[in-house]
Amino acid sequence: MSIVANKKAFHDYFIEEKLEAGIALEGWEVKAIRGGRASIKESYVVIRNGEVFLFGMHITPLLAASSHVRPDPVRTRKLLLHNRQIGKLIGQVERAGYTLLPLDLHFQRGRIKVEIGLAKGKKQYDKREAEKERDWVREKARLMREKG
Repeated sequence: MSIVANKKAFHDYFIEEKLEAGIALEGWEVKAIRGGRASIKESYVVIRNGEVFLFGMHITPLLAASSHVRPDPVRTRKLLLHNRQIGKLIGQVERAGYTLLPLDLHFQRGRIKVEIGLAKGKKQYDKREAEKERDWVREKARLMREKG
């Protein structure tokens, strides 16, 4: 069950591979995410010292959250992956032009997971081409409805 999707990533990048990862969260963050107060639009994934981190994910704290916790809405969160997955990602990201992006935040068996994608940036003409293709498919469907 999806919580938040990053639609902009599919517009700006070619997604070559997808991977699911767990996220190290605090209690107030889990409550806020369950309340639908998360955004991954501006976020990105970085590999440092053999660990994977999610930067820029914004979680708006609930007003009813505990009073003794000082919530930081955009703190860096660690992603939980197996060592061989991290090793594979390091090899792929070090190749020119590849980046890691969060694509989707979702529940799986009561846990919050993030789907990250290995992506290559689209050029402006690629974006225009994709838009023309979408318009043509929409136009074709409209013509078929009018005909039938």
